[in-house]
Amino acid sequence: MNILITICARGGSKGIPGKNIKPLCGRPLIAYTIDTARQFAAQYPGTDIALSTDSDEIRHVAHTCGLDSDYTRPESLAGDTVGKIDAIADIVRYSETQYGKRYDYVLDMDVTSPLRNLADLNAAFDLLQADTQAVNLFSVSPAGRSPYFNMVERNENGYYDKVKSVGDVLARQAAPKVYDLNASFYFYRREFFDAGYKGAITDRSLIYEVPHLCFDLDHPIDFEIISYLMEHHKLDFAL
Repeated sequence: MNILITICARGGSKGIPGKNIKPLCGRPLIAYTIDTARQFAAQYPGTDIALSTDSDEIRHVAHTCGLDSDYTRPESLAGDTVGKIDAIADIVRYSETQYGKRYDYVLDMDVTSPLRNLADLNAAFDLLQADTQAVNLFSVSPAGRSPYFNMVERNENGYYDKVKSVGDVLARQAAPKVYDLNASFYFYRREFFDAGYKGAITDRSLIYEVPHLCFDLDHPIDFEIISYLMEHHKLDFAL
């Protein structure tokens, strides 16, 4: 079985400048993802790890963390408006040409959502392998808000109502269960890219509900929160 692990890290960032390599508890943020990727790869001999970046600085820091790369993300795939699937598909094709193989699965790990461990990856991978009709799987966390209960949107008449309605939902606990994508990791079957999907949410997607704290680092306060949790040993799982 051939697996490609992709680690995508753009150089630019509006929320937290340089966040992909920003120090977190004495280590660059990207180091945590590289470490977990290497742990997963060690279980499967046909696994390669590839870095997708447009930044020489990120490439250099990744090198110091044990991940080398001669791939440079094309400028056409480096902007804020470019979909991540296109960027992943490009490095998949590049790696297949470089290593002379076709990958059966692709695991994409987001640098800015590092709260995952090997147990999470293994459990999620088992779920995808067990469902032969599914084309991908992504990690989620319980949602703090529900479109059936306490999320609203503007109607055509200018007034506001719930985003979704299904009968009389008078309590959040009575609403259908929904999840937040925490952007930590995504598994794809190779056929996902052949089918031309443009987003990770498809008609044949599975989820893995992360059983512990997991969130994406989008704003400066997020970095302060994760730094506090790690420095004071407040995480509810082993990273």
